[in-house]
Amino acid sequence: MKNLLLRSVSGIVYVGIIVAGLIAGQWAFAGMCAVFTILAVVEFGKLCHAGKGETCRALMLLDVLGGLAMVGAAFLYFSGTVELPLGLIAVPYVFYLIARPVAQLYMRKAPALEGLACSLMGQVYVALPMAMMNVLYFDLATPHLLLAMFIMIWLNDTGAFVVGSAMGRHRLFPRVSPKKSWEGFWGGMAFSVGSAFLFHEVFPSFFAGAGLWTLVGLGAVVSVFATWGDLVESLIKRTVGVKDSGNLIPGHGGILDRIDSLLLVIPAMVCYFILTGCLAG
Repeated sequence: MKNLLLRSVSGIVYVGIIVAGLIAGQWAFAGMCAVFTILAVVEFGKLCHAGKGETCRALMLLDVLGGLAMVGAAFLYFSGTVELPLGLIAVPYVFYLIARPVAQLYMRKAPALEGLACSLMGQVYVALPMAMMNVLYFDLATPHLLLAMFIMIWLNDTGAFVVGSAMGRHRLFPRVSPKKSWEGFWGGMAFSVGSAFLFHEVFPSFFAGAGLWTLVGLGAVVSVFATWGDLVESLIKRTVGVKDSGNLIPGHGGILDRIDSLLLVIPAMVCYFILTGCLAG
């Protein structure tokens, strides 16, 4: 009972941070992206070195600065905060791409290829989706679609858990996540897609730039990629032999345990919204 209460309170705080970051203005959004990037890059770096001794703080700091440079460049460019070509705004990140391999030359004890691969994977896996979220935040013709995407992710997780716990019989991906079931997957899909009808009927003014079938498609795409995102993080944790990515969020684990679905959903949504014409720019 105590653990359930702890999970509930932590979950409410996490959702509150997301909603506040989305509706409180562009600087609140920038702060949310920055905090998530810092925490997740550090956590991913620790995962890569799980059981292999302490990670190099200098390299970790460099990776964090690289992630922030990528996310910051996306924010400045898509928000129009500075009127400079993207090439100039991205110079700090290009510097990171040069500095990181050079820094590896001076790490005598750390395996070179493994260290570089983990750092660059952290950029692709964490920082790139956080940067791409700026495309959705600033360029969506209907900005409420971004909030709808988050709600669909949460509903997908809820539906998968409820239906999977009640009637899950057929394993979805036993090699990676033995508890996930096909029944849970379709339950999550039903919750996610079902919310599209709710959004369209109850909040028509919020989604005037997107039709019902665009919302339905959004729910389906979110469900599929959220599930894959969860499985990918489970694969990473299983590979390094840990249960949770960290202990940052009481009752939930680490930040990667909370945003694992988001990290695949965001790139998928950018592609989906381009194809459906929902991106303004």
